[in-house]
Amino acid sequence: MGPTIPPESFIDLLLDALCVVDRDGYVRYVSAASERVFGYLPEEMIGRRILDFVHPEDLEKTRQAVKEILRGELKPYFENRYIRKDGSTAHIMWSARWSEKEQIRVAVARDVTQRKRAEAMQAAMYAISDAANSSDSLPAMFRRIHQVVEGLMSAPAFMVALVDTQGGELYFPYNADRHETGTPGFSQDIGSLCEQVIRSARALLLTPGSSVAFSPQAIDTSHVEVRHHWLGVPLKSSQGVFGAIAVQRQSKSACYTDEDRELLEFVGIQVAAAVERKQMQAQLEHMARYDQLTELPNRSLVLDRIQTALARAAREVGFLAILYLDLDDFKQVNDTYGHAVADQVLQEMARRLVQGVRAADTVGRLGGDEFIVLLDGIEQPSDADSVAEKLRATLSEPYELPMASLTLIPSIGVAVYPEHGDNHEALIRYADSAMYRMKKGRPDPVS
Repeated sequence: MGPTIPPESFIDLLLDALCVVDRDGYVRYVSAASERVFGYLPEEMIGRRILDFVHPEDLEKTRQAVKEILRGELKPYFENRYIRKDGSTAHIMWSARWSEKEQIRVAVARDVTQRKRAEAMQAAMYAISDAANSSDSLPAMFRRIHQVVEGLMSAPAFMVALVDTQGGELYFPYNADRHETGTPGFSQDIGSLCEQVIRSARALLLTPGSSVAFSPQAIDTSHVEVRHHWLGVPLKSSQGVFGAIAVQRQSKSACYTDEDRELLEFVGIQVAAAVERKQMQAQLEHMARYDQLTELPNRSLVLDRIQTALARAAREVGFLAILYLDLDDFKQVNDTYGHAVADQVLQEMARRLVQGVRAADTVGRLGGDEFIVLLDGIEQPSDADSVAEKLRATLSEPYELPMASLTLIPSIGVAVYPEHGDNHEALIRYADSAMYRMKKGRPDPVS
């Protein structure tokens, strides 16, 4: 028969921590597993209030659970968070009951941090993917991702910084603060901090009063005053770092930890993929609706806008006009100077057309040198002829190109709603015919 082992030694072998707390909430006993579960030795916990170790955001629900236990209710699966000695967060599942006779509550604490972390990361991955697929814009997607991040950590302030692919400047498509106090969440120089995250391609974790070790290539940010808990991580693609996401909370809150950094880095990987998908989708949609050479609306988008304008004009009993135009003898430009010069002419023609009409009007390219202009909501039919004359003058000015100075004369046909038709097919057909009537007998060679 083996040696007799004292009961307390059995308890010390448990992976879960056994806790005894009195009515006033003071720890009277905790087993040796407290160090593994809570990060404190038993002697560091005994004599202290158990609520002193609870995560600030879980205090209220923990107090409510204690009241229920003191009334005799069983709590076999209660979960809350604790702050370990090293500052990390522990997710604890409790099995607890109250002893009226002994005036103590006895509870077993199981560390479920890894399980909760895995569940949260999986849920975050699915939620971010869903946000990318169902949101109709990047800001809408980021609003949903903010909610996802708040489910992983305290993130009342959340922001996204992206690098403009054209100018290389930072811009912020999402920057939200949900502090109930109304205090601005990102009160420090977030541009400099995000710049550092992007330049270094590494996470940056700051606490109030902390100093920042900037890379030699970074801009001078010594003036940044860190007044809050701040955590930023880079957004990376196969082409490099293209942005950053950051969270922030007030200085009186618990600081962010390496665990929070790992979680936000995981989120950053998902967000980077989601942003790339969203940008690619937007690019494809743009390509489907805009002419690639001139960046003007293409036939499909112009027709949509004409139909919308016609419906509005019918409701309001108003006028609109369609101008159909091309450049006489444009083919000679292609034949004489080549496609590169012809493309430059078309780009300059598009620029002049856009500058020659109102912002509310639409200029589109139908193909080749054929363009169409929608004059939406004109006061009277004669306004269309005035605009046509103005455009004819500006398009007839010489096209100063590196290889030549070209003078090209436009032909412009005008159709007015409702005089020349009550649908887009009739109006375009009339304007097209009017353009060719004007072109007849007027061959103007390229000069």
